[in-house]
Formats: sequence, structure tokens, C-alpha cells
Amino acid sequence: MKKVLVLHTGGTISMVQEDSGVTLTKHHPLSESVNIIPDDISIHTEEIFNLPSPHITPKEMLFLKERIQKGAAEGYDGVVITHGTDTLEETAYFLDLTVNERMGIVLTGAMRSSNEIGSDGLYNYMQAIITAADAKSKEQCVLVVMNDEIHAARFVTKTHTTSVDTFRTPTFGPIGILSKHEVYFIKEVVEHGILDINRVDGKVVLLKAYAGMDTCLFDMVIDSNVDGLVIEALGAGNLPPFVLPKLKEIIDKKIPIALVSRCSNGIAQDIYDYPGGGVQLKQMGVNFVKGLSGPKARLRLLVGLNAGLKGSALNDFLTI
Repeated sequence: MKKVLVLHTGGTISMVQEDSGVTLTKHHPLSESVNIIPDDISIHTEEIFNLPSPHITPKEMLFLKERIQKGAAEGYDGVVITHGTDTLEETAYFLDLTVNERMGIVLTGAMRSSNEIGSDGLYNYMQAIITAADAKSKEQCVLVVMNDEIHAARFVTKTHTTSVDTFRTPTFGPIGILSKHEVYFIKEVVEHGILDINRVDGKVVLLKAYAGMDTCLFDMVIDSNVDGLVIEALGAGNLPPFVLPKLKEIIDKKIPIALVSRCSNGIAQDIYDYPGGGVQLKQMGVNFVKGLSGPKARLRLLVGLNAGLKGSALNDFLTI
């Protein structure tokens, strides 16, 4: 008998549609759904939070990480976290960075509340439990299961505001599928460094580049005494030349800068050698983070700083 710990955190999967809009309920719609679980899996359920996902912060993510570690010590084979979809990918990636226990860890959610026609929550929940209990999932780091697809937390993202097919992995695609409640992995997740942190202190901010960008946002970064900066740059990793003096000022203050592309496909690289191009930015000391979105690069930098990484060790962690 496989044992799976289920942690409910809120989100649409725990909500109902009312005349005023979709709203949280006091009684979780999935709490009576044990009859859908396969006979060879036992579950223990905890409602650890009841929050819309825009209310989730790294502090809640850290609490989940600690509960998962406790669950591993209690002998669970896997963990399922039900979560609102707006920030699900960020919680998944935070756990991917910080949990080293070898167990199936799966996040899932819903795009339609429990009383809407075509509600997807119960089905996603069942498939997530099956995936978490599967022995093969222990080798795949943290996973997101939605709409019969299995995605790696590192690269998955929400691509549509309302569609049940919203979670995709740009460039790389899903790493597995579910068919008739069977788990099939078609790819393996590459290890990318795990840090067991116990705090999430500091301020790491995220800026998105745009045509004609000036220095006002960089002035705010300098005045706010931030601990780290992430930039979603243009194209392969370029910035308007007007911001370079302020960028250098930030670098001179020893504030680490991580750079990703604002494009949804591809990776950031130092290709172009013109003022503001990637070649110049890398020479200035900007860290090019490969394949991550801005929000995930922000979490990676935050985790690295809270692990005490500095200088070349932090640079190596960011650019794996």
C-alpha cells in the first residue's frame, strides 16, 4: 500500500462559483473524494492553508517545504499539493530548489471551480495522487500534473488565463503523460542544484525590459536597497543602451543581477555585441540564467542568497 500526503492550500480547486464570482469555501470540495482513489493508495489529507494563490508568498512555500520534509520522515511515498494556478509554478519551483527528499512531489490545481460545468479539479486531483504514488516519480524532482500531462516544475508555466489546457512547458514540452491512470515518463529531469534553506529573507525584485526603457525603474531599485535584481531582457538577452550607466551602478554596489529572456521560448545568451547587447552585459557581470522565467529566476536568486551563496558560488548556482 502506497501512502500519499495531501496538502490543500486553496485556489480554484477549493472554490465554488456563486453569483458574485468564484469564491473560497469553508468545506473543501475534495474532502469527501476518497472513493476515487485507487485501492492500493492510502491518503492523509491536511488543509494547510486556504488562500487564493496570489496571496501565497515565499514564507508559505517554506512552510510547505518543511511539511514535506516531515512527511518524508513519517514514511510517505509521495506528496500532492493542491494549489491555485496563478502562482502554482512558483511554489512548485521553490520546492524543486529546496526539497532533497526522494519522494514523488506533485502540484495540481483547477481552472474551473467544483460546481462549474466541466470542472477539472477532481480529475486532476486523482491523477496527481496516482503520479505521486508511482515509484518512477521519485526520480523526477517536483512535478506539476494537469490535464493528463506531467511537467517538470523547473520549466512549466501557465499560458492561458482560463483554459484547462493552460499549463505548458515552452521549448522542452511535458516530461510525461497519464493514460487510463497509468504514468508514462518520456524524459528525465536534469539535476540543477538543491539548497536546504530555513529562511526566505531579503528583497529580490523583477523588472521587465521594453522598447524605450529609461532609468526610472533602475533608480527605484538603487533607492530601495534591494538584495538582488532579476531582469526579463529583450530577445536573447539584450537591453536598451540608455539603462547601462544605472546597471553598472547596481553592479558596483555588489547587488547580484540575474538575466532571463522575456520570450516564452528559448534561452538567454550573450550573442549580440553592441551597446546593451548580451556580450556587453555579461562582461559587466550580469548572470545569464538559462531557460527560466523571470519569476522563477527571482526564486532561484532568493534561495541562493538565503543559502549564504556569494560571488562565484552564487554565479555558478544561477547559471547552471
